[in-house]
Amino acid sequence: MNSRKPYLVGELTFLFVLIPSILLIEIHALIKVGIVLIGVIYILRIVIKNQLITRKSLYILPLKSNWKFILIKFIILIICTTILMYIYDSDKLFIVVRKNLALWLGISIIYSILSVFPQEYIYRSFFFKRYIVLFKNPYLLIGINALVFSFAHIGFKNILVLFLTLIGGFIFAITYTKTRSLLFTSFEHAIYGSWLFTVGMGEMLAFPMPE
Repeated sequence: MNSRKPYLVGELTFLFVLIPSILLIEIHALIKVGIVLIGVIYILRIVIKNQLITRKSLYILPLKSNWKFILIKFIILIICTTILMYIYDSDKLFIVVRKNLALWLGISIIYSILSVFPQEYIYRSFFFKRYIVLFKNPYLLIGINALVFSFAHIGFKNILVLFLTLIGGFIFAITYTKTRSLLFTSFEHAIYGSWLFTVGMGEMLAFPMPE
């Protein structure tokens, strides 16, 4: 296993540092998409070849007692982000809900299915299964996971986005560590991300916004 560690370090660096870094380069968008797809295909190949993620593990849900932690954190998020938007940009507070309810509902559903679940599959299920051997300290694994998750959003070129996704990365990594549930962690990610869109922060996260 030790002989594989240099390869895994290189692989982690390539997939979670170098590929996101390409988003900062001024090249055609299709080239960027192609490179990202190559990374995704490589990950799927590793998962299938090594049977890294079982089909059964995709649908595991934790005990009911874990849901209260989502609720507490969600309430804190609601309060903090609402106050932040009211102070710094009150005109955009709940702008999507106020101006286009159908857009809000549609984007929230699409985002949860087509964006959140794939992100959690790669950044939690794959990352933790593949690279746990590199980190004897579980807290270090969580920290690195949160950092690379935040770095995946470097293409937005927005400090606030990087800060929010870093916090989110820690939250989702801790949740996954506690529950080992992709479905549960995806649900948490979806409601937090959808709330940021709801409260009026969608523009900085590249969500479609009403005119």
